This record gives sequence, C-alpha cells and structure tokens, in this order.
Amino acid sequence: MKMIAISRSLGLALACFTLLSCAVNPVTGTRELSLISPQDAMRMGIEQYPDSKQSQGGTYYLDPALNAYISAVGQKLAAVSDVPNLPYEFVVLNNGVPNAWALPGGKIAINRGLLVQMEDEAQLASVLGHEIVHAAANHGASRLNRNLLLSLGMVAAGIAAADSGYSDLVQIGSQIGGAAWMARYGREDELVSDHHGMIYMSRAGYDPQGAVELQQIFVRLSEGRSSDFISGLFASHPPSQARVDANRALAQTLPAGGARNQTEYQRALAQLRRDQPAYDAQDKAVEALRAKKPGEALTHVAEAIRIQPNEGQFWEVRGHAYQAQGEYRTAETSFSTAIEKNPNYFQHWLVRGLLRKDRGWAGADADIKRAQDLMPTQAGAMALGQMAEAQGDHQSALGFYRTAASGGGPMGNAATMRVIAYEMPSAPDRYIAVGLDTSQGQIRINVGNNSPLTAGGIRVRLTEVASGRSRDFSIPNNLASGARAAVSTGIAADPALYRAQVIAASPR
Repeated sequence: MKMIAISRSLGLALACFTLLSCAVNPVTGTRELSLISPQDAMRMGIEQYPDSKQSQGGTYYLDPALNAYISAVGQKLAAVSDVPNLPYEFVVLNNGVPNAWALPGGKIAINRGLLVQMEDEAQLASVLGHEIVHAAANHGASRLNRNLLLSLGMVAAGIAAADSGYSDLVQIGSQIGGAAWMARYGREDELVSDHHGMIYMSRAGYDPQGAVELQQIFVRLSEGRSSDFISGLFASHPPSQARVDANRALAQTLPAGGARNQTEYQRALAQLRRDQPAYDAQDKAVEALRAKKPGEALTHVAEAIRIQPNEGQFWEVRGHAYQAQGEYRTAETSFSTAIEKNPNYFQHWLVRGLLRKDRGWAGADADIKRAQDLMPTQAGAMALGQMAEAQGDHQSALGFYRTAASGGGPMGNAATMRVIAYEMPSAPDRYIAVGLDTSQGQIRINVGNNSPLTAGGIRVRLTEVASGRSRDFSIPNNLASGARAAVSTGIAADPALYRAQVIAASPR
C-alpha cells in the first residue's frame, strides 16, 4: 500500500511539472522553465510597486525636477533595451541607503543615498541600465520561479515520505509576495544585468567605464563594514571585485568616448547635495534616539530642520524625540508638521495616529486609516482592531485582528489571541476537541482545549444517532490551554451509537 501511495504522489508531482511552460528570455535568448507568465509577473510587480515605495521612505518629493531627470535618463536607456515596450517607471526614493531595485513590469527605484555617491550621468546610466535588465529579463519572476520549483520538489518529497496526499501543494502560491521580488538575486542574474546593462548604456551613447566605476564605488562602500551592514546596504546587489573586473573586461570591447554628462548630473543633484548635511544630521538624531538620548537627538534634528525645513522625515524624528521625553503634545505637533510637509507618506500618519490612540485623543482612527490606505501595516491593523473593539464594533475588530495576525511575530500572536477570543463563542468546536469512550460501562465525554487561551463555559451536546434525541452536558471547570477533562454521562451504551458536539465555550 505504501509503494502505491508513493507512486501516486510522485505521479502527481510529475503532473505538476508538466504544467510548467518554457519561455525564451528576451535578453539572453535562453529557454527557461516558468510557473509564472510574463503577464502575471508584470501585474504582480505593478501591484507591489506602491507598497514597495512606501516601505522604503516614499518618493523623494523636495525636488520634482530630480525625479524628472532620473526618469528621462531611464527612459532613454529603456528605449534601447531588448524589451522597450514595458511600462517603465523610474522614481527616486527618500532613503539614504545607497541602493536601487526593480520590480517586474519595469518599476524601478533608486535611493537618494546612491545618487549622492555618484559623480556623473554615465554612472547613473550604469545603475539604471542594470535595473532595466533585471526587469526586462524578468529576474524577479525567475527568482520566484526557482523558489517555487524548489518548494514543489520539497512538497513532492514530503508527500512520498509521509504518504500524506497532495493537500500541501495548494500552499505553494502563498509564497508569492512583495518580499519575493526583493530577494537577493543570484550571482548569474547579477552578472547578466551588469553585462547587458553596459550594452544598453553603450547603445544609448554613454561611456561604459561608468559601470566599472560604479562597482568600484560599491566595493569601496562595503570595505571595513560588517556583514549586517552589507546585507542592508546591498539587499539585492552584493558588491565584489569580480564584478569590477568583469565590467572592466567588457568595457574594453565597447565603444569608448561616450557621454559622461557630469555637469548635467551635478546640476540635477544640486538641491540634494545642499541638503545632504541635513540628512547626515538626521542620521545622527536617529542614532541618538536608539541610544535613548532624546535630548541629543533634538539637537541634531534641529540642525537638519534649519538646513531643510520642508523635509517631513526631520519633523517626524523630532516628534519621536519629544515623545521619548514625555512631551506628547509637542510630539503630536511635530508629527502634524511632518504630515503637512509630506501628506503622501504613510508613516507620518501612522505615528501620529498611534500617539493619539495611546493618549486617548481624537483623530487616531482617521489617521491610522489614512496610513493603511497609503500602505497597510500590521501595526495599523492591530491599532484599528483595538479601537473598533473599544467602540463595540466587534465585526470590524475581528477583521482587523485577522489582518494583523497574518503578519506573524509577537504582534501577530497577540492579534491571534484576539481572533480566538472572538471566534470561540461562535465556533467552539474549532478550538475545543471532543471524543467519547466508556468508563465503568458508561459513556464518558472527553474534551481538550486546543486553543492558547483558558476556556470556560464548555458545553457538549450528546446526540443518539438513531433517534436524534440529545442531551447537553457542562464541563464544570475552566480548562487552561492544553488541558483535558472528562465527564461521565450516566448512559450505559456503546459510544459508537452517539455523536458529540461542542456547542458552547468562551475565553476566560
């Protein structure tokens, strides 16, 4: 029987593999297996784009001309790429980490922290060309395909080993999400993007030496840093001397003397460079806050605001510092100023809403809902659940808690507790197990609390299958999580002739 089950399971796995399609990579020309069509990948990338931007600082808004300049360079490169018809978008993010990323569908972002590390447009073209290749070659989807294929193989092996059927296969799709697109690319993908990105920049008239210099910048930034710093700094693009050498070798085969456009680049970055001391002061303020030195943080952030008073991030840091000192009204005012400066960034709304909620002040609900509209977060969902519960809106509270529970971690565990507290009275059999046996010739009801909460008020309905007659029995004591209890029914009969159902229970 076990061999038959294994054969059936492996046959199912093989059938799943036959669903895979082969597609020609438009950049490399190679044929690749795919679980995700280019159209689906594009749709998913486009859907993830707004949250991806919000989660990494939001759009850099102080200088719209800089965004326009970056977009113009990016579109120039995209036009000479192997896939020029993607709906490319290019954006500068208000993030000091020197990094850039691409989502399927041509959604490309570069952090202001990387822009200030470069000197000319050729180096910029190297970054954007590299990201265009990631998008054009569908590297994000390819990475996800490889993860899904690995999962499929693991599931197939698990089926064969455990003889458990095929239910686990339906879980594969649950891995698809924003984090998958942002995962670290493999060495091959990085080298492909370096190589073809240099070809694109050469086609567009740029000096490919800029790509060599870019990798040298990355290596320089990573020198003497901890592995944690590098993983955060280059989340998807690990630097190496090997990449420098590969770019240098390719540059020697491409036309030399292309455009550098240093003057244009420096002109475009003029505002950002003027403000860089303010962002440096912000970094010092954040470090002081982490060290629990709010007074020192206020000194640094005051300097940042003096240099650039229109940056919402500075005002938010100021609010956190005052909040740490217990000056809540001043903190609220600072958060409000952050919102005035940049009403399109979720975090400003969220921190003011959470402060208002904790202090019992008006406006918390509207603030957090606005933050959730801009970017749904676990913290926002948890807070909305707590406020809905306090207002007696239990249905809304349950929905918010379910959302928060899906995020996992300590907050997810707390939200799960609230979900169970709401669901146990209406679906007690979901959390309280029941079974029948005999003791001294009489039917005995055995119950067990499978929830993480103490349960009480447990009642079990015992129904005679043949006649449909039923009696209810109460469990006299509360049951802690994992506890078991038994109640004698006084009925001398075969337990197989009866059916037991938990009809009531509530958290204690």
